Amino acid sequence: MNKTVWHREWFSNVKADILAGTLVALALIPEAIAFSIIAGVDPQVGLYASFSIAVITAFCGGRPGLISAATAAMALLMINLVKEHGLEYLLAATVLTGILQVIFGWLKLGRQMKYVPRAVMIGFINALAISIFMAQLPQLIGVPWQVYPMVAGTLAIIYILPRFTKAVPSPLVAIIVITAIASIGGIKVPTVGDIGGFPASLPSFKLPQVPLNLETLQIIFPYAFSMSIVGLLDSWLA
Repeated sequence: MNKTVWHREWFSNVKADILAGTLVALALIPEAIAFSIIAGVDPQVGLYASFSIAVITAFCGGRPGLISAATAAMALLMINLVKEHGLEYLLAATVLTGILQVIFGWLKLGRQMKYVPRAVMIGFINALAISIFMAQLPQLIGVPWQVYPMVAGTLAIIYILPRFTKAVPSPLVAIIVITAIASIGGIKVPTVGDIGGFPASLPSFKLPQVPLNLETLQIIFPYAFSMSIVGLLDSWLA
């Protein structure tokens, strides 16, 4: 890559890139935490994973219009694996998922997505929405009454604000406004900090500590295969 091409790709639209990056980063934090809760892992795991995905994609690949971030569709598939076998097996399943998706790309399976019926895609989206809602219900049980009007206010901002402006993502506005109300008003509601602490330093790199045998493969392959297919569907929908 010569200097002209490198400069055009990285510095041709600095202002918009900084704004977009800032908005995505702010929106990604609560999203990653929420999906971590769904998957049953510590929130810092989701934050580190989302950070890694964003950085690796920015420097090593991707294309215009492609979103690389945490997704609830994948998080829902991890629940039983984390509950029954722990985080180490989830990491191993994630590595295998990546290998399978590389194979799918080499086989050009993405081209076959055009044959999937529209009804199947609508059912996939609706089932995902219902599953996310059901996974979040435990977070609304046994909480202070102030939580419920704040949830209603959040939903109101998310769905009403786009009718007036789309300059700023409505979920991001909802997060900022509701958080400010809770902080300024001193409203005692559950926070992310109640779920677990966050370390002051970056994590160290390590490989999953799982036995490399057929039994491990039998455990992680069904999850990895499911995640790779759902990831393919999710990418196609985006």
